[in-house]
Amino acid sequence: MSRIGRLPINIPKGVEVKLDGSYVHVKGPNGTLERTFSPEIGIRMEEGQLIIERPNDQPRVRALHGTTRALLNNMVVGVSSGFERIMEIVGVGYRAEMSGQDLILNVGYSHPVTIPAPDGISFEVETRTKQIKIKGRDKHQVGQIANDIRKIRPPEPYKGYGVRYLGEAVRRKAGKAGKMGK
Repeated sequence: MSRIGRLPINIPKGVEVKLDGSYVHVKGPNGTLERTFSPEIGIRMEEGQLIIERPNDQPRVRALHGTTRALLNNMVVGVSSGFERIMEIVGVGYRAEMSGQDLILNVGYSHPVTIPAPDGISFEVETRTKQIKIKGRDKHQVGQIANDIRKIRPPEPYKGYGVRYLGEAVRRKAGKAGKMGK
């Protein structure tokens, strides 16, 4: 039995879950999320909890069991409290600023890079610490936007300049060692 798949998902107050076979609709204070899961996995609601069941022990069904539970839990957490990813900018003259809902990055190019905020995503910029907060209700979308921002100027290994996740360890290289004396 999957250790993750057999854990029930507690539904917090203010969150409404509707089940229609393998289609799940979750509504909460941060918005709504909906998804269709595999019909091989059973989802039922019982006493304010979601229970995920699998009918047999085939490898494909066993793999779907824990995945389905994790995705459902992310939906419930997303509409109730949301997800956040923090990025940091390292570099002389590198900065981020907001223009309405859009994020503008100045990261060493001849032009500023504008990133429009998709539906369900919001940006916050702390200019003093050079940090960008990406907030949203869909965990996958928050992670994808963070990855797209990182791709604009990934951290380089010599001086460490670029956009990185908060706490990300960047492997540094020594650079030129100079001529060897003979």
